[in-house]
Amino acid sequence: MAKIRTRFAPSPTGRMHVGNLRTALYAYLVSKHEKGDFILRIEDTDQERYVEGAVDIIYRTLDKTGLHHDEGPDKDGGVGPYVQSERQASGIYLEYAKQLIEKGEAYYCFCDKERLATLEREEGGKTINVYDKHCLHLSKEEVEAKLAAGVPYVIRQNNPTEGTTTFHDDIYGDITVNNDELDDMILIKSDGFPTYNFANVVDDHLMGITHVVRGNEYLSSSPKYNRLYEAFGWEVPVYIHCPLITDEDHNKLSKRCGHSSYEDLIEQGFLTEAVVNFVALLGWSPAENKEIFTLEELVEAFDYTHISKSPAVFDYTKLKWMNSEYIKAMDFDAFYEKAEPFLKEALTRDVDLKKIAAMVKTRIEVFPDIPGLVDFFENVLEYDIEMYTHKKMKTDAASSLTVLKEILPVLEGVDDYSNDNLYQTLVDFSQEKGYKNGYVLWPVRTALSGKQMTPAGATEILEILGKEESLKRINQAIAKLEAEA
Repeated sequence: MAKIRTRFAPSPTGRMHVGNLRTALYAYLVSKHEKGDFILRIEDTDQERYVEGAVDIIYRTLDKTGLHHDEGPDKDGGVGPYVQSERQASGIYLEYAKQLIEKGEAYYCFCDKERLATLEREEGGKTINVYDKHCLHLSKEEVEAKLAAGVPYVIRQNNPTEGTTTFHDDIYGDITVNNDELDDMILIKSDGFPTYNFANVVDDHLMGITHVVRGNEYLSSSPKYNRLYEAFGWEVPVYIHCPLITDEDHNKLSKRCGHSSYEDLIEQGFLTEAVVNFVALLGWSPAENKEIFTLEELVEAFDYTHISKSPAVFDYTKLKWMNSEYIKAMDFDAFYEKAEPFLKEALTRDVDLKKIAAMVKTRIEVFPDIPGLVDFFENVLEYDIEMYTHKKMKTDAASSLTVLKEILPVLEGVDDYSNDNLYQTLVDFSQEKGYKNGYVLWPVRTALSGKQMTPAGATEILEILGKEESLKRINQAIAKLEAEA
């Protein structure tokens, strides 16, 4: 079997969309599962959509996600250049387009915008333009005269209008289309640049690409690609079309949703490893009942025949769960490095940030969760005394006031504000009074935090705040309860 060669061929038009990242990941996994080559090719022929700095984004994203290419603009494997504009400058696409013209598989088209506009029609609520092969019927002399006169032109593929074309996709099987649905797509634009559809066929062949991984939005173009391969007499690669990615409402994932790109997700506090793991499962199911994978484990487990035909839902809740699992498994020092800026965002008080970080490590889904969990260490925000009411603990505002008044002198008499000592002190107090532990701990924690949920228990909070601040907050809570009683 020939060595598998896959490629990722992004257009430098901005941040890397989740769909593009999945294409890159699957292409990488298909090749690496079989110890093949993964090639990076920059498809920058659409000059209108080109975004300055977008090439750097591509390199940065691939590097951070671990999808290291074997060949590319920076790693010549002998089939370069790997940037389409550089390939275009050498005249390669025009050369191959002219070969098709000689074979009768393509032709010059000199129609202007005005004439093309007359071909527009409404179909299914959309405006479509199907070319009528007008210029196919120009004589050789007419073509040469127009070329000599410098009349602007494009080069179109000459597709049949009768019969059918069948192509095979390893996910979707054999697909047959009527040839009258195949528009004579443009191969070379009026600016001399190739279209994406033409350039990727030429480049894939010349670069020895064996497996083409792409989104299923290209299924409809595949018959035209096949006809190009056949016209040149080239071997057709294995097609692997991946399902659509939708949002939770089953609409196509768009930039407007706020988490459509890799960098969006990183800015929202997700870990790269979690994003890669999650994206791998957007349309692919492992043979084993497992959801957490390292990149190395994905390479080992990835069988592309398990890619689904059905749309994959970008489940934001699942991504957050998966991220929380990765956070829990992080080395503490690595975790703290990422958590520290978020802790400092919420806290200016002199408190032990590492202890607080340890409290939240198992309780957050993304790093931006941290400020909202720990802000009470800075100060107690206004809260409703109803918070003291807890059915399970059998507490209410009145009982809490009593407990806080009773516990205050006890805490005033404690010098060792370590968690263990404080916990034992409160347990001993509860036993002496005949109280359940929760009957005491709930009002103390509420008084210290003003929150229903905290990442730590009462005595842990006492330890972090220290004696002076803790007593101050309990006194304030007593005053609040008395005022609102």
